[in-house]
Formats: sequence, structure tokens, C-alpha cells
Amino acid sequence: MKKKTIGWCAAGLLLVLAAGYALTRSPGKRSEGAEAATGAANAAPVSVSTVRAVQKDVDIRLEATGTVAALNSVEVRPQVASTVSGVHIKEGQFVKAGTLLFTLDARNDAANVAKARAQLARDLASLSDAQRQLARSKELLQQNFISQGAVDTNQSLVDAQAAVVQADRAALQSAEVGLGFARIVATSAGRAGAINVFPGSYVQPGGLPLVTITQIDPIAVAFNLPQRNLGQALQTLRAGGGTVTAVLPEGRGMLTGKLQFVDNAVDASSGTVRVKAQFDNRDEKLWPGGYVSVQLAVQTIKGAIVLPQAAVIQGVRGKAVYVVGDDRRAVLRPVEVLDALGTDAVVTGVRAGERVVVDGRQNVRPGGVVVERSAQSASGASAVRGASGAAAQATSAAVAP
Repeated sequence: MKKKTIGWCAAGLLLVLAAGYALTRSPGKRSEGAEAATGAANAAPVSVSTVRAVQKDVDIRLEATGTVAALNSVEVRPQVASTVSGVHIKEGQFVKAGTLLFTLDARNDAANVAKARAQLARDLASLSDAQRQLARSKELLQQNFISQGAVDTNQSLVDAQAAVVQADRAALQSAEVGLGFARIVATSAGRAGAINVFPGSYVQPGGLPLVTITQIDPIAVAFNLPQRNLGQALQTLRAGGGTVTAVLPEGRGMLTGKLQFVDNAVDASSGTVRVKAQFDNRDEKLWPGGYVSVQLAVQTIKGAIVLPQAAVIQGVRGKAVYVVGDDRRAVLRPVEVLDALGTDAVVTGVRAGERVVVDGRQNVRPGGVVVERSAQSASGASAVRGASGAAAQATSAAVAP
């Protein structure tokens, strides 16, 4: 009985000690959490640059590299073998359809035409005589001086001579066509390229082109789009052709045209589809064979929220931005990027007019206090820091032995 009492006393003592230990530890834990919260709240303000989110209508554009191509380019070649007798244009000259470009030696063809005309005249005379003989025979038949067989014979002579005359006319047309090959004219308007022949040069079909006539205005730009954008391109084409912007290299400006063509097959090797846009080119800013950056507008987002891409933070849980409230505290806000517009981005999750942290966001913590400065001031400070660093490096280089 005495041992049992001692056991109960020992168990009670252990419970008292455990309770006392817990009481002494709990205040400490609460103190540490409070200290952490107090530290986050009382941390030194972080200097950041902010911009306001802007709401506006935004065109969604597909970007690609395009090649300038002529809508019409004709290599002028002779259709007969002959000698060039005259060159009637200059290199680089703009010509209209029907303009005389070259003349070939046509003496043989002119003689063939003259011969065909003479043959036609002779056979026409024979036809006239046969027709007169037929008329007389019909009169004599009415007077019973000749038989019907004689009249039929004269009718056959007239029909045969008429067929000969028809063949002569065809031969004359053929000779005139051959003579026409001696005059080489432009089939379309455009700019003449390099002239490869001179008076006295012998030319023949299948040889080098005499000159190439290329249409400059209007002109086309061909480019490739990924297969995933084929539906957008077709929808834009059915709607009348979306706006296509060609950005010239080296800051030489841009031109605006319309989508005109989407190819009927996807290139299996590249997974792209070829499309083409047409541009007015009165100022000759686009030249066949050149490269330009192309932007095709396929959709317009009404009332989109736009902010700098530099404000978007890529984290393990997705994209987010720091939004500064009226209490100067930064709030981490999840966003979704709908499209990129150069240095800007179209996002959801931010309201128009809210201030978003751009520069200095790497030092910001959720709930932390920030000191705002304009983005222009931040860029100016960065430039000053860059200039100071360059001056310091130059001084070090000068002092170094």
C-alpha cells in the first residue's frame, strides 16, 4: 500500500513538471512569431519605380520575317532565231504594256509576207475568173446550149478555188505572225532590269533573256506562319484581309498593306504555311528580294490592360506582379499574360490605373513598404550609374601601370 502511494505521487510530480515546461515554452514561440511579423512590418522601405496599368484596345499581331517579291516578273525572250537590229529601252527604265523593247532582223519574214500576199492576189483572180465562168454556164444552161454536167464542173472549180484562197489567207496570217515576232513589246508594265543584248547580237529561243520586266508598284511580301496560326490567318483573309505592317530595316519606316493569299498546304518539313500580302509601293521603299519584318493583325482585344513586360515576375506558381496600394505596401498579384507587344504585355488580373512595380521588384517582399519613383527617374538613375561606372573603369585603366 505504501509503494502504491509513492507511485501515484511520482506520476503527479511528472505532470506538474511537464505543464510548467509547456508554460515556459509557449510564450517564447509566440514571441518569436510576433517578432517575425513585426520585422516584416518594420523592414526598411524599398525604393522602386512604378507605372500605372493602362486600358486600351490592342491589336494582336503575328510577327515574322518576310521576303519582298514582285507580283509580276517577266523574262523577255525571243520566239525566233534572228539578229537584234534595235534596242529601244534603257536599263532601269519604267515601261508600259505594249512598249516596244527590241526589234529583230525581219527581212526574211517581210519577204514571206509579201510572197503570201502575192499568192493570195493571184488565187483571188483565179477565183474571180472561175466565178464568171460559172455565171456564163448557168446562162447557157437556161438557153439549153450546155448540159447540167458542165455547170456542175464549173461549180466545182469555183469551190476548189475558194478553198485555195482560204488557204492563202491562212498562210498570209502565219507569215504576218512570224513578222510580228521581230517586234518584241512589253506584255506588262514594270521596271526594266539589265539588258543582255546589243544591236547585232544573235538571239534564239531558249537562250538568255533579253531583259526582265519586274512590276514594282504594287508589290508583295511573302512570309511563313506556324501551323497553329493557320486558322487565324484564314479567318482574317475571309474578313477581307487584315492589316499587315512591313517594318523596313535600319529604321527606314514602315508600310501598311493587306493580306491577299494563304497557301493551300502546310510545308511538312517546317510546319509552316506560306502567306502573302500586297503593298502600295509608289515611293519604291520595298524592293524585290529584300527582307522586312512583318506584323499581321489577326485580332483586336477591346479594353485590354497593358503594362511593361519588365513588371511581370515568373515564379514557380506562374506569373505575378507587385501592385502598390494606397498604404504604400506591395501586394503580389497573380496575372495571366495574353499577348506580348514588344516591351509591353497584355494581362489579366490587374485593374486599369493600378500602380505596378517595374524596377526594384527583386528587393520587394509581399506586404513590404515601398518608396515609389517614376520609371523615367529610374532609367535616368540607371544611366547615371552606368556613366559613373564607365568613368571609374576609365580612371582605373589610366592609373594602372
